Amino acid sequence: MRPLTIDRQQARRIAVRAQLLDLPRPTDLVEVVNRLTEIQNDPTAAVAPSLELVPWSRLGASYQRAEMTAALERDGTLFELHSFVRPMADLRLYLADMQAWPTRDEAREWLEVNEPFRCDILDRLEAQAPLLSREIPDTSVVPWQSSGWTNNRNVTQMLEFLMMRGEVAIAGRRAGQRLWDLAERVYPDTPVVPREEARRIRQSRRLAALGIMRENAPGAPAPASGSAAPVIVDGVPGRWLVDPAQLDQPFTGRTALLSPLDRLVYDRSRLLDLFEYEYVLEMYKPKAKRRWGYFALPILHHDRLVGKLDATADRKAGTLRVDAIHEDVRFTKAITRAVHDELADLAEWLRLSLSGPAAPSGRR
Repeated sequence: MRPLTIDRQQARRIAVRAQLLDLPRPTDLVEVVNRLTEIQNDPTAAVAPSLELVPWSRLGASYQRAEMTAALERDGTLFELHSFVRPMADLRLYLADMQAWPTRDEAREWLEVNEPFRCDILDRLEAQAPLLSREIPDTSVVPWQSSGWTNNRNVTQMLEFLMMRGEVAIAGRRAGQRLWDLAERVYPDTPVVPREEARRIRQSRRLAALGIMRENAPGAPAPASGSAAPVIVDGVPGRWLVDPAQLDQPFTGRTALLSPLDRLVYDRSRLLDLFEYEYVLEMYKPKAKRRWGYFALPILHHDRLVGKLDATADRKAGTLRVDAIHEDVRFTKAITRAVHDELADLAEWLRLSLSGPAAPSGRR
């Protein structure tokens, strides 16, 4: 198929629209997760965890954080797998991979030698679940060895492995900690989609969620699959793929404050290519070396990323402290007003008052 040529603005608008960051806003949490395909569940809560910020940036003030808990723990419309929340309707696309896991010899050998340990955990969950990992005794035969933080964390490692095999599942959380149960009691009875077919469906859904991606990017569908239209972005080297449903669609922009783990900004190379926007998550840097802040929120205005918000939620003080609003482009009065309004909405949603040297006047 001969590639179309689009300009950067068209590419950006495709990406923003695919991520549900234009107008009108969506109105349903499960609809949002289904469209995005996944939301990363990361505990960093300098402002709010990404699992809360991502839905809020789409749904706005109507989103209640209890909705996520209800969808995961009561309604069974969402599930958590490997640190991502996904629509339960997509479970069928992961079951074949679960049945084939593990693919690495190291994990396979550790599971084989620890078969009695595996059986102990499954028996205990059958009798007493849901349980926290610390409520499960370590009866491992051989400890898990790693150069990282998982070294000798045998119960947690076995639970992770059994989750990847589809034998156990996350049934909920207690004080932020995962509760574990047998997968058969968490997941509905779901047909297994064969691995290659499931992979193709996931690739197609990933492109639809991102709108546009590099032709050679991980997880990109084949251009001949029918789910991807090859394009050239004027002024950007290389070839890209676009979700055909996103071409020639109207665009009405708005302003949004994004999680640093938001899928719109997560691919830093794509971010530079399409948005000409530099971003680094600086929470792992020494304070003196940070340019934008510990957990600076990217600021989207229509189809441009225009700055970063350095803010911290001080829940004991009841304030959302705004230390800086970094302008990557000179803010017009319209951008300033829109950013301040979104910031006020964020504070209200968090049930905090605005404070700090950079808090908008009249909002402190």
